[in-house]
Amino acid sequence: MGAEEHKREAPKHVNTMIITVSDTRIEQTDKSGNWIKEELQQAGHSIVEYTIVKDEATLIEEAIRTGTFDQRIDVILINGGTGIAKRDVTVEVVKELISKEIPGFGELFRMLSYTEDIGSAALLSRAIAGVYENTAIFSMPGSTGAVKLAMNKLILPEISHVVREIRKDL
Repeated sequence: MGAEEHKREAPKHVNTMIITVSDTRIEQTDKSGNWIKEELQQAGHSIVEYTIVKDEATLIEEAIRTGTFDQRIDVILINGGTGIAKRDVTVEVVKELISKEIPGFGELFRMLSYTEDIGSAALLSRAIAGVYENTAIFSMPGSTGAVKLAMNKLILPEISHVVREIRKDL
């Protein structure tokens, strides 16, 4: 069975959680998180949970665990904390938790960032995706441009397919 057949069998609707990692944003100033919300809803998906957490490992881990243990949530979308600054710890937390990495997400995101958006600065991105407790996790940079690129080119076209693949062995 090919990818197109898998996509036809995939759920049309997925339930999501959005986590914005930021020391400064609040819901009113969270352009990236709010953009993700709007795009998911326009695509026919639901936002079960939305939260903003400070760039601290324990808070990020707690938010991810909360989402994965909520049986309604299929996918967690994280924006922020993926750079190389000392406070950027999202990737370390996600790497610790996931049982299966989806390396193509980070690889393709950096390639697209390089060719379509920011050039050689793409090498600073540590975007990552994987599976934890039967929940897909996509962690992308916090800038609105990066979020739009990741969502439009990679996540939205495959979100249902990813959920189908995770569920097929359950």
